[in-house]
Amino acid sequence: MQSRIPQKIKLSALIILLFALALPVGAQHFYFAQMTDTHFGYGDNTRRTENVVASINALPIKIEAVVVTGDIFDECILDDKVVETALNTFKPLKPPVYYLPGNNDIVEGDKAPAMRDAFIKHIGPLAYQATVKGVVFLMVYSEPLRVDVGVEFDALGWLKRALRDAGDKPVIIFTHTPVNRDFYLNKMHDGWPESNRKKWESLISSHKNVKAVITGHFHRDELHWIGDVPQFVCPPVSSLFGRQNAFRMYEYNNGKVSYRTIYVD
Repeated sequence: MQSRIPQKIKLSALIILLFALALPVGAQHFYFAQMTDTHFGYGDNTRRTENVVASINALPIKIEAVVVTGDIFDECILDDKVVETALNTFKPLKPPVYYLPGNNDIVEGDKAPAMRDAFIKHIGPLAYQATVKGVVFLMVYSEPLRVDVGVEFDALGWLKRALRDAGDKPVIIFTHTPVNRDFYLNKMHDGWPESNRKKWESLISSHKNVKAVITGHFHRDELHWIGDVPQFVCPPVSSLFGRQNAFRMYEYNNGKVSYRTIYVD
């Protein structure tokens, strides 16, 4: 009996099959999003975050995860009403959401331990890992390597163990503050202490399966390098410093990480 399947469908199926066979074994290709520096409790940042959430949900591409890379709050994580507002604002996001703290979530000084405890209670751990489409995402609170926050957390030790546990799987590291110096007001400003910066960079460079480090904090769009590893700096959601509302959509394609910055009203 003659097949009733139209020739066009047969041809399309053949093309799809050939394309699939051409991909490397274990090929990994997916998209994820990042937002950073929402600074709830300041200005109109709740509305701005709502608009980013709606924009991510409206993307025509499947987003496998959203990572919020710190400074979720504007030094007000001890205010339960602001925390409730933030959680309710993030709640509509369709993909899984991963959070980590920044310098304005746990502020240097006497309140730092209470702010740390509030972050853990309401948001999540200071560091943890998740596997997204076979890629290990490491979310880590690195501020104690940069400044004397006043809380005990061995970020470098945690990262060493997490990279060891990841084996040879591809890894993307998410943290709040870039390791390099900061340029603003027409001059360079010191970044991490040199000793801690070198330890951090040496650890990352010694693991060839680290594909990218993704950060925020600078409230600007920047790219730096840790050896051969790109360090991406995402622009903020917050209106601080007169910035335009933005988030990032990243594409992971067989070990290569690229991005598109998306601006929101």
